[in-house]
Amino acid sequence: MQINTLAHSPTLIHRNANLRRLPRPSPVRLRPPSLLPASLGPPLRISLPPTRPRRPFTASCLSSSSQELLHDEPVVAAARSDSNGALVVPSEEGELEAAGVGTEEEDLATKSLWSQIKEIVMFSGPATGLWICAPLMSLISTAVIGQGSSMELAALGPGTVFCDNMNLLFMFLSIATSNMVATSLAKGDKKDVQHQISILLFIGLTCGTLLLLFTQFLGSQALTAFAGAKNVHIVPAATKYVQIRGLAWPAILYGLVAQSSSLGMKDSMGPLKALLVASSVNGIGHLVLCKMLGYGIVGAAWATMASQIVAAYMMIEALNKKGFNSFAVSVPSPSEFLHIFGIAAPVFITMFSKVAFYSLITYYATAMGTDTVAAHQVMIQMYGMCVVWGEPLSQTAQSFMPELMYGRTRSLEKARELLKSLMIIGAILGLVISGIGASVPGLFPNIFTADPNVIQQMHKVLLPFFVALFATPCTHSLEGTLLAGRDFKFISLSMSSCFSLGALLLMLVSSRGYGLPGCWGALVGFQWARFFLALRRLLSPTGILYSETSTQFQMGKLKAA
Repeated sequence: MQINTLAHSPTLIHRNANLRRLPRPSPVRLRPPSLLPASLGPPLRISLPPTRPRRPFTASCLSSSSQELLHDEPVVAAARSDSNGALVVPSEEGELEAAGVGTEEEDLATKSLWSQIKEIVMFSGPATGLWICAPLMSLISTAVIGQGSSMELAALGPGTVFCDNMNLLFMFLSIATSNMVATSLAKGDKKDVQHQISILLFIGLTCGTLLLLFTQFLGSQALTAFAGAKNVHIVPAATKYVQIRGLAWPAILYGLVAQSSSLGMKDSMGPLKALLVASSVNGIGHLVLCKMLGYGIVGAAWATMASQIVAAYMMIEALNKKGFNSFAVSVPSPSEFLHIFGIAAPVFITMFSKVAFYSLITYYATAMGTDTVAAHQVMIQMYGMCVVWGEPLSQTAQSFMPELMYGRTRSLEKARELLKSLMIIGAILGLVISGIGASVPGLFPNIFTADPNVIQQMHKVLLPFFVALFATPCTHSLEGTLLAGRDFKFISLSMSSCFSLGALLLMLVSSRGYGLPGCWGALVGFQWARFFLALRRLLSPTGILYSETSTQFQMGKLKAA
């Protein structure tokens, strides 16, 4: 928008017909006339509120002879000047705001500690649906199948490794999606947002199709190698489970991109609605197919697959309602692919290290016999159900930290205050979920199985289960802050180091006959090592939260998380 001619008349606003139709929450305040040049001057830089799309706005011609604005386009009346005298004008209500996208105006970091905690809970609570859906469905399968057959319960162990852990592995796609969508939203360009979503949908659909082919043609061989010679009797049941659930992979990853796009637009209610509906479909499907019709593990697989497709459809429709076309798919150019790879690769290494370690625990537990692997299946599904409750804290850090670290309102003190709020919530959440998570199999083991040998093995790992789970929400807060600060190198190296040392510890405790408690003890070491490494990094005087002159993270290279 160009201001062609501007007079010094104090009645300027009332002389323009366009301005009379606009709301007047505050008067237009320009620099004093004495500070302005009499003729052409340099363009004025316009600063916009950080939570609205930013639009350029320059004054190219200032004159004392004209009496009114000559431009036909209306100007927003709520203008003000900043501390440097620059004109500050809020952006117009555009297409993105009309769709309910990017209309957040309150700065989370400027609020009191209690208000911060309240806002974090309100944002991150519904976002839990993004992480909790898959483990919740597998937990339902575990509870239902365990009532019928210990052998099928044991088969769920390797089966869920190839389903849930693969889903967790592709969370790198989720993080890249929310990152790129939020970046495009910051520019206020709806076409760019649509383009980013389209290319990410193509990547999600491609990855889902490849996983579908893998599970159908190589699933049996992979499960046989994973289960080992002692457990070949559970491979057929596990293979059926994996192949049926594998039919949903294209829809799962396609829906994951749509879901993450909504989170990038700060819509956390979509995942919650999808979770509630999908969980209901899953529960009803298990009741009908497993309990009433007696299809066992096959029925559980069909019910879970159907519920995941329903969840994906709901997220696609939610994105369409925001004014975007979630069925438009575009092939990324080589440069776009490299950009996505640059964001996703370090996150992929981090997720791969976690998934690989959880898979190794199941691998060693599988070699200990049917009762042990059945007990481990119950405990690891309960652990997976509980551990994801801390992931929204990481999402919150990635959403709100970058502006405080590198944005126009940069304040490392406020960033540290926000991290303090996240850590308080993480500590409380860790105590609650670890207590509940350990109490359910400890006090009500018959929910999952009636086999006394399996129950005995479950009770042996309750203490390491509690200790390992307690640290995870705070760890997610710390690692989310590192991701927001783009400390990718450290977080990927630290996670891969924890995996390497954890794998050696697992090998040691298994070879010395410590059984299932030894495996879970290694998990305790893995989780607490992640916590202390991330905490030490953030508390370092040269870290991203304390170094005012740090040059290792360049603002120009950052994207809004």
